[in-house]
Amino acid sequence: MNNKIERFEDFIAWQKARTLTAKIYKVTGEGIFARDFGLRDQMRRAAVSIMSNIAEGFERGRPAEFHQFLSIAKGSCAELRSQLYVSLDAGYLSDPAFNDLLKRAIEVGQIIGGLRASVERRRDSL
Repeated sequence: MNNKIERFEDFIAWQKARTLTAKIYKVTGEGIFARDFGLRDQMRRAAVSIMSNIAEGFERGRPAEFHQFLSIAKGSCAELRSQLYVSLDAGYLSDPAFNDLLKRAIEVGQIIGGLRASVERRRDSL
């Protein structure tokens, strides 16, 4: 059985980052949130960066580069989590919406961390 991933779209990390990004776009496009262009746009960029860096790193085809791009994706995930707290404190997110998005962002970060560790082991064995 061949478990080799051949497309970035096959990574669970990318799939979950895509779902998170869609939710971020939805919530930042509603109500008073939609009028805070700075925070709205920064959160959208951070969310897009997560999935984009997973994709770009994988497509480069070298474990060392993939590892670096996964590190960037994980950093963008942390940036997004921090911005979620700003959104909560500014009154843009309800507690349930904040908790859902934070949980999703933490999960994405953990999955990326596990993937990064796996790529690191592979890189170091070459």
